Amino acid sequence: MKKLMGLFLPLISSMAFAQTSADLVKFGGNITQQGLKDKLTILASADMEGRETASPGQKKAAAYIESQFKKMGLKPGNGESYQQLYPVYQDELATKKIVVDGRSFEWDKDFSFSLQTIVSGEWTYQKSVFAGYGIVDSAKQINDYAHLDVKGKLVFVLEGNEAGAVSMQGGMRAMNANPASNYAKMKTAIAKGAAGLFIISSNFPRTQATATKGGMYIKRNDSNAGFLVATISLDVATALTGRSVKLSVADVKLLKKAEYFSEIKVAANKIVNTLESSNVIAVLPGSEKKDEYLMITGHYDHLGKRENVIWYGADDDGSGTVSVMQMAEAFAAAAKKGAGPKRNIVFMTVSGEEKGLLGSDYYSEHPIYPMDKTTADLNIDMVGRVDTERKTGDSLNYVYVIGHDKLSTDLPIINEAANKISSNITLDYKYDDPNDKNFIYYRSDHYNFAKKGVPILFFYDGMLLADYHKPTDTIEKINFELMQKRDLMIFYTAWDIANRPEMLKRDLKLNMPGR
Repeated sequence: MKKLMGLFLPLISSMAFAQTSADLVKFGGNITQQGLKDKLTILASADMEGRETASPGQKKAAAYIESQFKKMGLKPGNGESYQQLYPVYQDELATKKIVVDGRSFEWDKDFSFSLQTIVSGEWTYQKSVFAGYGIVDSAKQINDYAHLDVKGKLVFVLEGNEAGAVSMQGGMRAMNANPASNYAKMKTAIAKGAAGLFIISSNFPRTQATATKGGMYIKRNDSNAGFLVATISLDVATALTGRSVKLSVADVKLLKKAEYFSEIKVAANKIVNTLESSNVIAVLPGSEKKDEYLMITGHYDHLGKRENVIWYGADDDGSGTVSVMQMAEAFAAAAKKGAGPKRNIVFMTVSGEEKGLLGSDYYSEHPIYPMDKTTADLNIDMVGRVDTERKTGDSLNYVYVIGHDKLSTDLPIINEAANKISSNITLDYKYDDPNDKNFIYYRSDHYNFAKKGVPILFFYDGMLLADYHKPTDTIEKINFELMQKRDLMIFYTAWDIANRPEMLKRDLKLNMPGR
């Protein structure tokens, strides 16, 4: 990379920057610490209630961003509208019931359903089968289903294994690989032909309420295919065996693996709520290349509010959102002075990122501007803090850059040259490692552009611990001096891309093994 810069920097400096260096300094001056702070003070305030997707707080944030784009004199990015509305679907468990031999049990005191797998229906069983821990592990020569006929029957098992409960760390891949995880037990029960699975837990009554509303999604699935999974208390397990004295965990461990006779009635009604969210989009028209576009993006949603606790999301991604807004202000000021970009710049703040990149996914499938004419996406998600785990280099003069070696060989040349003549901070490529265990490349909105072949750069502060996804991600912890440096570098990068003679080359394949 250093040799490449040595060859190209003089050329880039003379062609892309020499004629506009005064403009860059002048209009980059609009990206001020005070401007960023003023906007973030509003966006990350209690009044926005954490900006959860499809919530009143998110809609209030969208209205604020739209008002700022209008104030800057930017044009609506979606026809005559500044917002691209999209539907959001969310599952909700309206009915939940388990009755054993006429005795009704209580939600969260005695049982809970897996919202991901439960379907609407009513089921009646006259018997159930106890299968120990419900583990089949050929490597350890364990088969709790040996000599049991469970086809079409309800199975109940203990959680974990002899060593105790299974850790939830490591994500789905780890849970799938561990035969003692609840997920693996469900897959085993399905493979054995069971009609449903009850998992006995000592963690009842629940100390925290089990969610009856699920995750959000944008592609509605009305399929009623699923598998009955419930977590049950020792009281329910006692009733399943027909005993009157409550069983302990030790007692259950001694139960015979066999059929037990009791009438079990289960009912659930999972409804789909249709909600609405939006991306907020403004465009600054280009002076020459009117059919080409540069996207500058960030997500304005966060995790919302639970009772009186607000997840403010000042860094995630209030910082990226106000960065997009402040750059829009800088570019708009340039345009008013006759120094507007050659190609169109689209400023888009999306919602639904925290729910699975929903807003950018919707845009990528319903693009307002052609993806093949979108030269690049510069995505800004968390640029206001210092990575608490960063042990090398100057922690007050860096940013993580993701995507520099993917899709286009133009990206590092442009970005490194822009950085050199602006903030001159360290561009850290740590998260571009194909074996990055955090999979950062896939975890923000740029990915929905990259999967369509659009070259991307993602700018990120690396703050995965500390206050990440906690109510303590608040504005007083933002380092506005460092944030300004990062934004100025991104502004210079955007200026080059928006004004260069040709669109960026698309000469690299997206190769990210290890996901």
